[in-house]
Amino acid sequence: MNYLQYYPVDVVNGVGTRCTLFVSGCEHFCKGCHNASSWDAAGGQPFTAEMEDQIIKDLGDTRIHRDGLSLSGGDPLFPDNIDGILKLVKRVKAEYPDKDIWLWTGYTLETMTDRQRELMDYVDVLIDGKFELDNRDLSLAWRGSSNQRVIHLK
Repeated sequence: MNYLQYYPVDVVNGVGTRCTLFVSGCEHFCKGCHNASSWDAAGGQPFTAEMEDQIIKDLGDTRIHRDGLSLSGGDPLFPDNIDGILKLVKRVKAEYPDKDIWLWTGYTLETMTDRQRELMDYVDVLIDGKFELDNRDLSLAWRGSSNQRVIHLK
């Protein structure tokens, strides 16, 4: 798994103050995507054990308080990302059970593979669905088009 950007303190991608990871790799190729540079799974840099440790450390920062981790991209549920994301979310929940995890994906909950669905056991808020330029709505919280859903899983 590769990642493009990591923000140890972020107030834009989810409720509260969060750590946010933008992974590489997406197969949806949504017209009008605001982050098309993230489509290439080989883009960015490798997600290493050191980077995972940094995220875990940063989640303990007092500025993060009881908020949590946001996962975006690209697409965290892109097939090449699943093993790395699953390992990360399991560790986050083991070390910080009170912190929430938000995940943005172009897949829908109903069309996820079993392997993608396995991740949902660790995700608190899922924003699902492809960005659709024809349904673009900048007034919506946490999503760019009206077909996308904010689903509170926990």
